[in-house]
Amino acid sequence: MSEFQSVCSVNDLIPDAGVNALINGKEVAIFYIDGKVYAISNYDPVGKANVLSRGITGNIGDALVVAAPLYKEHYNLETGVCVEDESLSVPVYKAKIEEGVVFVKV
Repeated sequence: MSEFQSVCSVNDLIPDAGVNALINGKEVAIFYIDGKVYAISNYDPVGKANVLSRGITGNIGDALVVAAPLYKEHYNLETGVCVEDESLSVPVYKAKIEEGVVFVKV
């Protein structure tokens, strides 16, 4: 069973944007939005590249999403499901901030 890993200081994150981190050999896209962190796989299953951390964040309805930078699919940051094609999804990882440190469970 995996455990939470410390990744960085919350001060290293950019509000409303993503960063890429290598955690237990996996590329993880971490997003810092409204004081909360979200973590999904950095791998874009359509573009077949590790680029989701470079996507633009926003909302579609009530869903908080990131737009994949290559072909612009939108992935829900809480579920990993693609808004345009529910047969597509990316892994989602638990993430939290404790005492100014970002932790992710991969």
